[in-house]
Amino acid sequence: MKNTKAFFRLIALLEGVSYILLLFVATPIKYLQGDPQYVKLLGMPHGILFMAYIVLAIWLKPEYNWNQRSFITVLIASIIPFGTFYVDKKFLKN
Repeated sequence: MKNTKAFFRLIALLEGVSYILLLFVATPIKYLQGDPQYVKLLGMPHGILFMAYIVLAIWLKPEYNWNQRSFITVLIASIIPFGTFYVDKKFLKN
């Protein structure tokens, strides 16, 4: 199960970075310069990472013994910029 935890930390990191790039780089380029290329480039990988993050969070809930509040925090963090970094620091590091 330790490998799954490490994999979840990696997915959380990648999901957070992809979200930040999508929000703060690709979207401004799309709307300020009229070039949607970067949103298309980053959108699909971010979506896949987001889904993987949610599935792994559900899978690992019993392993981490998250109560309902902690679990909801982990899930909501995936839609807040920099949220997955908070989750890594608060819930995932041993």
